[in-house]
Amino acid sequence: MAVPSSEGPPKSHGVPPGVAPGKQPGTQEHSPAPRGEEKTGFRHLLALRNFQLIWYAQVAAQLADKFLMFSLIILAYRLSHGSTPVAITLLAYTVPAVAIAPLAGVFADRHNRKTIMVVTNLVRALLVLLIPLASLVPALHNDYVHLLVITFAFAAVGQLFSPAEAAAIPTVVSRETLITANSMVLATMVVTLVAGGVLAPIVSRVEIYAPYWIAAALFGAAGGLIGLARIPRPDLEAISPTEDRHPFHQMAVDLKEGAKELGSSPVLLLSFYELGLAVLVMFMMFTLAPAYVSQVLGIEAQDSYVILLPATVGALLSAGVLGQLGRKVSPPALLVGALAATGVTLVLLATAPLAMREFNELRVYTRWFGSAFSLLLGLEFGALLIPALTTLMENTSDSVRGRVFALLFMVVNGVTAVPVLLTAVLSDWFGISRVIGGLGVLLVGTGVILSRYAKRVFATAARPG
Repeated sequence: MAVPSSEGPPKSHGVPPGVAPGKQPGTQEHSPAPRGEEKTGFRHLLALRNFQLIWYAQVAAQLADKFLMFSLIILAYRLSHGSTPVAITLLAYTVPAVAIAPLAGVFADRHNRKTIMVVTNLVRALLVLLIPLASLVPALHNDYVHLLVITFAFAAVGQLFSPAEAAAIPTVVSRETLITANSMVLATMVVTLVAGGVLAPIVSRVEIYAPYWIAAALFGAAGGLIGLARIPRPDLEAISPTEDRHPFHQMAVDLKEGAKELGSSPVLLLSFYELGLAVLVMFMMFTLAPAYVSQVLGIEAQDSYVILLPATVGALLSAGVLGQLGRKVSPPALLVGALAATGVTLVLLATAPLAMREFNELRVYTRWFGSAFSLLLGLEFGALLIPALTTLMENTSDSVRGRVFALLFMVVNGVTAVPVLLTAVLSDWFGISRVIGGLGVLLVGTGVILSRYAKRVFATAARPG
């Protein structure tokens, strides 16, 4: 299997989604290995220099991003001495995901993705440096408004990076290794989230502005690594022409094309839906963790690590297993099975510990029960997210992939906040066990319904043309 050796456009154009390996969208430049010789797995993937550079850059950028996110919480509170400014700062961190993500997808499909990733990382490094430099201005010592402005600008620039990266990965690896690549993406996301949450308070205690110098250096390193990779340019000939159109009209046309590609493909819609559910469950558990351990497990709210740490370990284990063996399992079986299993696990998490607390001899084991099933929930999260993400990459053409993933990031970062907030409100009204159990029942029902259609949907997508 050959890694692309130039940044020129792919040799074939307009290949529809779902065609045979070696001709699939976005990976036309690969020569498939003979049957029985195709290699997957982490060692093989990391031998591909271009992907290796992209992944190293992702590790650096993700760690910088998470490092910055937790450091901003600390700094915003120190400057404002209030929780409301902290919440507003975090809002500035997330709002651009909804407002800018679709436009960023259009940009990623019409411009050199490598250039986008290099420039956005370098610009983010410069924006981060403005935070410690602003501390040198006496008038800004106790002002957090400048922090709000810098945070918004940083988040807005970051929205240009994500669709470009997601669209670029399928152009530097083969179809067979995509599930391994996405396993590494998930593992990176989880590890950097934990590392950022742990390291940010420690480094901030040493020097409040030290995290920003470190984050800027990491973003700079990420930009340099991407600059060394060879990433094919998008196939501009397959994109609708721009002549004689007003820029805003062209933007609307491009967005409509991306939405049309997503809406016209049942397999893309199924994968999109499962990705949204996976992220929703993860956010919900993080949001409700303190209340769950207090009300259901009967321990202190500060002990929420009892379920969060096992869930994190489970997600990493899932990434490791699927990265090596994911191709051996049928995608529809994996997606539907993981969805139904997640529902069953949520029902057990909601009901079993409460029942165990009714018996004195079992009460002491409720904490361990919660930990064990949280580990299982983490495994199921990976089994939902990784195959769904892989399916999206496999079944979108290179000419619109950036826009499809931009829509995904918009939903994940923005729309999921509404149901997460709703579940939190319902938990206060009806009790957390009822809400988690109810969601579990809905997921099991959805899995049963989808089991009737998933195989047919994937079989249709697999037919050429």
